[in-house]
Amino acid sequence: MKKLLIIGTMPIILDMNADSSSDSEEEEIGETEETTQKPITCLISHDECYVAPQLLNELYVEIFARVPCSEYWKLQFLNKRFSQLLKSSEIFRMRQKLGLVKPYLFLLSSGANRWTMFDKDFESFLKLPKLSSNICFFNGDKEVTSVGTQLIVIGKEVEGITVWRFELEMQKWVKGPAMITPRVMFGSASHGTNAFFAGGVKIDKNSYEVVSIAEKYNAETKTWTAIHAMHKRRKLCSGFFLRGKFYVLGGQNENDEYLTCAESYNEVTDSWELIPNMLKDMPVLFSQAPPRIAVVNDNLYLLETSLNELHVYDVNANAWKKLGVVPVGAHFTRGWGVAFKSVGDELLVIGASSARPQSQSMTVYKCRPDVEEIVWEECKRCCRGVRLNHFILNCCVMLA
Repeated sequence: MKKLLIIGTMPIILDMNADSSSDSEEEEIGETEETTQKPITCLISHDECYVAPQLLNELYVEIFARVPCSEYWKLQFLNKRFSQLLKSSEIFRMRQKLGLVKPYLFLLSSGANRWTMFDKDFESFLKLPKLSSNICFFNGDKEVTSVGTQLIVIGKEVEGITVWRFELEMQKWVKGPAMITPRVMFGSASHGTNAFFAGGVKIDKNSYEVVSIAEKYNAETKTWTAIHAMHKRRKLCSGFFLRGKFYVLGGQNENDEYLTCAESYNEVTDSWELIPNMLKDMPVLFSQAPPRIAVVNDNLYLLETSLNELHVYDVNANAWKKLGVVPVGAHFTRGWGVAFKSVGDELLVIGASSARPQSQSMTVYKCRPDVEEIVWEECKRCCRGVRLNHFILNCCVMLA
C-alpha cells in the first residue's frame, strides 16, 4: 500500500509496507505520477541507486519536521515506524536545527474542562483532549510547565499529588512519572528538554511541609533527577531562566512570611546563589499571587499587581525600574487569574481588561518592551471561534 503525502508543493509517495530495518527493501518516493516507481534518490537526479535505511530515516525526520506540530498525531496511524518516530525526540531536535521551532500558548480558564492551545498571534486554536482525572484534581490548584513538546500538569488527586503530561506529537494525556518528592506550589521553568522545579509544599496525609527541595525533569528520558536544595524553604514562588541560569523568586517561607530574596541555580556546579532583597521595594499584599515575571532578550520583567505596573530589573543595581501601566485589572484579584508571559521579543498579558471591567471575556495585550515608549496593543482577532473566561487558571508557553 502506498500513500500520497503533500509537503509544500512536492507530492511524496510513501510505501507504508516497507521496513526500514531491512536492507533488501526499497522506499519509493517520486515527484510526479510518471516517476513514482523510481527510487527516492531520483530527487537528486540519479536514475537508479541504492539508499541506506539510515539515510531514509534522516529524510523522513527532515520532511516531517516541516509539518505543523498540531498535525503530528496523525502520523501515528501511518505505521509502527512513524509511531516510534513520534515517541522519540528526533523530529523536535530537527525542528530546532532547521530553525522551525515556534511558540504556542496553552491556557486553562475558569469554567473550562480542558486546555486550549493557541498560536502566538491567537489567530488559530486547538482544543486538547479531556484529561481523565477525578474531580479533586480539576477543582484543586494545579502547576503547569512545558518542556520540549510536553505539557506537564501537577496537582492533587484523591490518592495524592499526581503528574500528568500531554504529549503534543501523540495528542494524548499520560500519567506519570511521579516526582521524587511530590509537591505543589513550587517555582518552575524549562530550558530545552529539561525543566527545573524548586521549593513548594509537600503533602503527606495530614502533614504539610514547605520545602527547599529541587528536581530536574528530562523530557527525552521522562525521568526525574534530584539536584542540590535551595538555601531557603519557599512556596508560592516563581521560576524563570535568565542568562543560562534557573532562578526562583519570592514566595513565602515555612512561617508564611513573604520572601524578598531570590536564588539562582548553576547546573554546572549544582549549586545555588542567594540574591538578597531582590523584591525589597515591591508592595506586599495579603494572599497575593506568586510574582508575575517574564524574560525577553535576557531582560527580566515583572507585573506589579497592586498597581498594574510593568517593571524591568537592573541586574547590576539589584533594583527595579517602572516602565508604565499594564491594561489589565490584576489589582482586583491580587494577581490571581492574570497570565504574564514572554513570546519571542514580545510581552503578553492575558486576563480582564481594565478598560472593560464588566466583561467576562478574556483579553490579550502585547507590547515590545525594548523600545523607548511602550505601547500595549490588544489582539483584536484574538480567539475567533472560541470564548474563554477572563480568569486564567493556568498558562504556559511551549516552543515546539
